[in-house]
Amino acid sequence: MLEQNSTVEYGFRRVIITITAITCALLEIIDTTIVNVALNDMRGNLGATLNDVGWVVTAYAIANVIMVPLTSWLSQQFGRRNYFAASIIIFTLTSFLCGNATNIWELVAFRFIQGLGGGALLVTSQTIITEAYPPEKRGMAQALYGMGVIVGPTLGPPLGGYLVDNYSWPYIFYINIPIGIVATMLTLNYVSSPNYGGKRKASEIDWLGIFLLIVAVGSLQYVLEKGQEHDWFAEPIIVVFTITGVLGFYLLIWRELTIENPVIELRVLKDKNLAVGTIFTFILGFGLYGSTFIIPLFTQSILGWTALDAGLLLVPSSIMTGFMMPIVGRLLQKGVPQKYLIAAGFTLFFLYSYWAHGILTPHTGTEDFFFLLMIRGVGLGLLFVPITTLALSTLKGKNIAEGAAFTGMVRQLGGSFGIALISTFISRSNFMYRADLIKNINPYDPLVQQRLEGFQQKFISAGSSPDLALQQGYQMFEMGVMRQASLLSYMDVFLYIGLFFLICAPLVLFVKAGKNKAVSTEGMH
Repeated sequence: MLEQNSTVEYGFRRVIITITAITCALLEIIDTTIVNVALNDMRGNLGATLNDVGWVVTAYAIANVIMVPLTSWLSQQFGRRNYFAASIIIFTLTSFLCGNATNIWELVAFRFIQGLGGGALLVTSQTIITEAYPPEKRGMAQALYGMGVIVGPTLGPPLGGYLVDNYSWPYIFYINIPIGIVATMLTLNYVSSPNYGGKRKASEIDWLGIFLLIVAVGSLQYVLEKGQEHDWFAEPIIVVFTITGVLGFYLLIWRELTIENPVIELRVLKDKNLAVGTIFTFILGFGLYGSTFIIPLFTQSILGWTALDAGLLLVPSSIMTGFMMPIVGRLLQKGVPQKYLIAAGFTLFFLYSYWAHGILTPHTGTEDFFFLLMIRGVGLGLLFVPITTLALSTLKGKNIAEGAAFTGMVRQLGGSFGIALISTFISRSNFMYRADLIKNINPYDPLVQQRLEGFQQKFISAGSSPDLALQQGYQMFEMGVMRQASLLSYMDVFLYIGLFFLICAPLVLFVKAGKNKAVSTEGMH
């Protein structure tokens, strides 16, 4: 217990450590979404194609998800403070290099390295902020950390939109530099580096396990990021990476279960609460990143909003989540079982999705989204902290390090699965709905003919010849059909996401309750 308590801080030091950890977590998460609104500017400035510029997002995501499960082991090898500080320096330096990239592949390479630095920040920030608090206050510590994890994805688009509109795209990277410099200095001066042992000689390191992890996780992330773009298994490259990923995971599991000193301790998944908590973490990632993806997509493609307006729509919801975090942390401290809070969070997420399904029209306004997004914010607030504490509640000692790494990686993969599944569903559903709508349009219907003539006259008055105006009229008709098909697809997405969360709600009640007040985080990196 002495070793564990040696990491607890009080007063001013704990405030500084908390701010440093949350800031670093925010830096990492915001950078996963901030570039989305700048891709068009990057493409024009660097002379890249749309597919090429997509790698700016993909490279970061692949590097990120590879590093998360390695963080526990690397922290033991180099010391937590040194590893954390080095990660911030790498992240900050590559932010400068990204802003100064002269071509698209330079930018992609620097983004990959930035992702390697950023991947460590998320899990290590969680460890640092949790161990700085005494056991009875660690529910509150998870709540403070959760504010960064939940709020970060929604802050990226509006912040990126503001910087691109008022300055230029390199500033979405430059903004990291002063924050990174301050965070590095605070880390070196205030963050402790407890010695939990486990450092290995080069000959004892599981190099094959590290290689298999990179191959397996990197391949899976590539398939999820690029599958829809390449029409999934119709393209050989997706088939190759899928086979590589599946084979890589099979060999990785075999290797880590049979070697004496694995780089990832898979045996820790024998803990029932961690196994169940990992599943719920995947669902949380699916809901968090999926809803953060679908709402801006709908408002921009159907309602014609700007990226900045679409991003700003989610900010009140994020503020509500941040407001809920300390309340949930206090409920956990008072002994309220995690499973009841999680079940309530899943139920509220269903209500949010079902409500969204009911209000979507081509004329839906900001005021229509406000209250349903407030429900989303409360739901996410009820999910993050209880799921995290549930997953780690029955682990002891260094096993918590592996538990934290699993939940971090699975949350990222859940988000990737959510985005890939939603984008694929919308694409396929659009064509199905279009075919159904076209069947019901009779070219001899007087209303259809009247609408078409109206379009034709509009283009003739704009200077087009009658034949060209007729073609343009048909194109306008097609656009209207596709818009309606897209609207129906978005409605289905919200409905199915809601039903998915509703099904999950009662399953939580069968989980064995963990102890909320004394969640140890010894060795958690």
